[in-house]
Amino acid sequence: MDDSNQLSANRRVASIDALRGFDMFWIIGGDALALSLLANVQTNWAQRLSEQLEHVQWEGFRFYDLIFPMFLFLVGCAMPYSLAKYRDQPRMIYWRIARRVAALILLGLLGAGLMQFDWQNLRLAGVLQRIGICYGLGALIVLHTRWLGQIAATLVILLGYWALLAFVPAPGSVAGDLSLEGNLAGWLDRNFLPGKILEKYYGFGDNEGILSTIPAVATVLLGALTGGWLKGERKEWTKASGLILAGAAFIALGYAWGNWFPIIKNLWTSSFVLLSSGWSLLLLAFFYIVIDIAGFRRWAFVFTVIGMNAITIYFAQRFIDFRQMSEFFLSGPADLMGNWGPTLLVAGALTAKILFLWFLYTKRVFLRV
Repeated sequence: MDDSNQLSANRRVASIDALRGFDMFWIIGGDALALSLLANVQTNWAQRLSEQLEHVQWEGFRFYDLIFPMFLFLVGCAMPYSLAKYRDQPRMIYWRIARRVAALILLGLLGAGLMQFDWQNLRLAGVLQRIGICYGLGALIVLHTRWLGQIAATLVILLGYWALLAFVPAPGSVAGDLSLEGNLAGWLDRNFLPGKILEKYYGFGDNEGILSTIPAVATVLLGALTGGWLKGERKEWTKASGLILAGAAFIALGYAWGNWFPIIKNLWTSSFVLLSSGWSLLLLAFFYIVIDIAGFRRWAFVFTVIGMNAITIYFAQRFIDFRQMSEFFLSGPADLMGNWGPTLLVAGALTAKILFLWFLYTKRVFLRV
């Protein structure tokens, strides 16, 4: 392989950072801004769009149900690039993985109120904790297997999780019960997950609980396989076509399997893994074609700024009151805008977060965990 191909194979894929930022955009206030705008538009299509920005209560799939699994998928996408440079330094790579897992779990616990020392009401499960665990397990699998081994591991996880929920009943329930109250994952959380299970995390279990973390590792592995595909020595349009074909196939398989193993985000069912990964693949294909192949990058600059410090803003917004900043500067104009005033305040808070990230980006300050 010549030097130009070597550079192409190992360079950072800009679309991964941009898509990560697009994903995080909805978490840090894009959803609230869109909902506020749509609330002032009294039409049927506005109502339908608003529904897409809220989680399904239990079974089903909406756009907002894609946000977290796509982030995990993109964690996997980055692995073939981030781990490759450490392959000749085995001690360093294991230390790097362990350090990142510990840092993510600690940040998640701090965000949940660890320093309040209220152990009875502390939620131990969480988004950052799941990212840390899934990253660690996924990274170890990627390090010690090639693509066939990663496919095999993914199949074992997805089929094993299906078999577990299909044939092992929770005490007092029946095998295959995937109801909100009777599922095995919820029973395990209620009886073995330390800390508080909050009502908003479906109450009968935690949506980042013990058992449902296992199939989330498969989401990371599918992302790693995708990253390996993009890193390979193929033509760019071959890579893009592969993403599109795989995405369409996963969506079809996810819906088909959903007839027997329902699509439930809170349980992270295997059908949900396939469906969410399929949509992640299609979105990545779009970003890859537009940004990396066509070279149109300026439109995605804001997403790239967010994506380069995604963990930073997820954690920082819990401790920095961006909403108060918005109210300080914009409460006067908001009072004059009637029903559109709340929209201005939400937009102001989101803008403050983006400006904060832009400042970090210009100073080349990135949180490396």
